[in-house]
Amino acid sequence: MIRFNRALSPVSVLSFDLDDTLYNNHPIIKSALQAQADYLEALEQWPADSMSYWLECRDNALRQDATLIDDVTRWRQTALHYAMTNLGFSAEQAKFHAENAYQAFADARSKITVSDEVLELLTNLSKHYRLIAITNGNVEVEKFNLHGIFELVLQAGPHGKAKPHSALFDNAAKQLEVTHNEILHIGDSLDTDVQGANNAGCQSVWLNNQATQYRYLGLADIEIRTIMALNHLVKK
Repeated sequence: MIRFNRALSPVSVLSFDLDDTLYNNHPIIKSALQAQADYLEALEQWPADSMSYWLECRDNALRQDATLIDDVTRWRQTALHYAMTNLGFSAEQAKFHAENAYQAFADARSKITVSDEVLELLTNLSKHYRLIAITNGNVEVEKFNLHGIFELVLQAGPHGKAKPHSALFDNAAKQLEVTHNEILHIGDSLDTDVQGANNAGCQSVWLNNQATQYRYLGLADIEIRTIMALNHLVKK
């Protein structure tokens, strides 16, 4: 299914969200969280009410530095360090355990295999458009089989404020030396992907494949139910 809400202007760049757009992220993030929990729960000092303590540490870290909201990697690392320090570890031990717990999470986080069908789609699209990725997440593309697919990968935090802020789209337009309207962003979230692209003056595709209630009431230029519908964009 593909529905056009507005006619597209000429496009030279296709921008992709990653998690839950090009692959199902739900089992991946579940595995990553479990890997972190396994490391933490092996520590004698880690509280029995593991989840409530972890959420408390995340909240406290954010209260101390509101900018963490735009960088999920730094937020997790900071919360882990806060947790260790709060448990009474020395500075050296706190750093050691925080880094190891984060690494356990990160290693599992990038154990992703994108399907051959999606890779073929991206290869076909790359013959006609420049491909980039814009993500709020912390997946490391170079560690799985999307490595080398994108001309540019921009992540919230290191490269600008998180979507729906326009910063990542502004960054992309500047680096690629294109107008914002030449960028067509594809993503699964109305609140971050579509709203962000619309805010920035880019064009947008909503991959409507999540059973989620969104707050954003604006329209994407195009709505699709499956990523394979992007075959319609392959120029004959």
